[in-house]
Amino acid sequence: MNHLKASLLAGTAFAVALTGVALAQDVPREDTVIFDIDRTIRDPENFNPFTPGVKRQHGAHQTMWEPLFILNYESGEIEPWLATGFEANDAQDEWTITLRDGVAWSDGEAFNADDVVFTVQMALDNEGLSEREPATIRAQVASVEKVDDLTVTFTLNNANPRFVLENFANRIFGSFLIMPQHVWEGEDPATFAFNPPIGTGPYTMTSMATNRAIWDRNDEWWGAASGFEDLPEPLRVIFLESGGEENRAQLMVANEMDAAQAVTLGTFEAMGFQNPNVIAWFDQLPYAWPDPCARQMEFNTTVAPWDNADMRRAVEMLIDRNQIVNVAYEGTTQASRSMFVQYGAMEPFISAIEEAGNGFSADSDVDGAKAIIEAAGYTMGSDGIYELNGEDLTANIHVNSASPEYTRTIDVIVEQLNRAGISARAVPVENSVFWGEVLPLGGYDMSYSWLSCGSVNEPWASMNRYTNASIAPIGERAPGFNNTGRWDTEATAAYTEIVEQMGTMPIGDPAIVDMVAEAHGYLAAEVPFVPLVQAAKLLPFNTTYWTGWPTADNNYNHPAFWWGSAHQIIHNLERAQ
Repeated sequence: MNHLKASLLAGTAFAVALTGVALAQDVPREDTVIFDIDRTIRDPENFNPFTPGVKRQHGAHQTMWEPLFILNYESGEIEPWLATGFEANDAQDEWTITLRDGVAWSDGEAFNADDVVFTVQMALDNEGLSEREPATIRAQVASVEKVDDLTVTFTLNNANPRFVLENFANRIFGSFLIMPQHVWEGEDPATFAFNPPIGTGPYTMTSMATNRAIWDRNDEWWGAASGFEDLPEPLRVIFLESGGEENRAQLMVANEMDAAQAVTLGTFEAMGFQNPNVIAWFDQLPYAWPDPCARQMEFNTTVAPWDNADMRRAVEMLIDRNQIVNVAYEGTTQASRSMFVQYGAMEPFISAIEEAGNGFSADSDVDGAKAIIEAAGYTMGSDGIYELNGEDLTANIHVNSASPEYTRTIDVIVEQLNRAGISARAVPVENSVFWGEVLPLGGYDMSYSWLSCGSVNEPWASMNRYTNASIAPIGERAPGFNNTGRWDTEATAAYTEIVEQMGTMPIGDPAIVDMVAEAHGYLAAEVPFVPLVQAAKLLPFNTTYWTGWPTADNNYNHPAFWWGSAHQIIHNLERAQ
């Protein structure tokens, strides 16, 4: 800690030098907000969001391109932005979106249904547009039609109650972005660089380099002119590549950065020691905001003895989640109570699960677990390891070696299992092998992952990943990394029936709450995976120049400022007094 504090002090000159070029303009520092980017802008001349590469989180979809809707993680509401509403037919295979009147592109041209229809049709007609958003549109949409200047109707290939949520609401990271027809028409969408870019947002691009993007406020922004929103207070927004954790800490301490990418607890505490204006989501431990992908441990349910639900449940009971929180995460996260991320919007479902007795405890039950293991015929050997027919009870846990977070967590679990009588060991695997072979092919006994990721305001997206709808044989790829442990029992069938029914119901149907609690009971009974802890994103914000950052106490939405929902963050910023 002392070394890091000294390093931060010594690095102040570096921090000022790093941002000096960006700020040597005619906009004062107190009118400029500076966000961290954690990667190089590899192609600063290309603004085509539909082809591979980093083209949006350096400010493009936070300041220039606006979404139709923004999902509020705390309330669960899909809030209007460029659009004002949506509705579906009874079959939920036709959706109509109503656009906001008065929206304009930064060059003065009107934004309307023609732009929406043009952009969606462009995605439908061009298989070469390979990014997730156009690919999802192609998979879901059969046709798109302009009803009038402010109304668009989508006809889907299949019923989908979550069509708007999945495509236009910034559910996770971004959404399908609408492009200006009058600029893109006649261009090859697979090669068009869209430079200089325009959008409907309150900022326009001033300059772009491999390590920095500068966006200046457009005082003619349609939102202020129409009364939708006041002009945001920052005159300039800069996205700056910090160059790593220590450098971003130096910039924050020197007040030359206002929002940083995730840091470790030690770095955050050192930053706060040098600059008391540095805050995070929580004002005390765990400090960190939970990333959408909660951490868990998968079982390969085809491999003995883990094909036995009782044995899987015994392992779950041996795991002390509090110790994982305290040792692997140094207190910067929370134990998972269910399969879900613990956002405000998910709390009704998690509470119902717990009230039904189908949740998971933060504490271990070693005696109860041992009783289950012994009932299965195992006896404790002289070496402290359970054995059956002369064979030790072993647990090999594959873990992605790309991050100390992953390996530290599994090291704690390995120690817990060994202490209880299971001969456990970690099997570290390089990132590409882990995601390319181990998980999708089922090449593990147990593995560390976050494969329940998906649900942030409703439960179906995560629960649908563990149905028996598309179970592949071991050695063949599990589609979409779904049910990689090949859980396929009578309980799976009952679980699947509930989840599939949920999938046909509108978001917000009150009957879903009890259905979630019932379905989760099958997961708690057979434990195809073990929910462990929430993912931790310790994101520092600096209040020296700007206040209004999202926090647990000021939770107008989540704090992921590299997402398209960051429009809300920028609009909530106020100059510090």
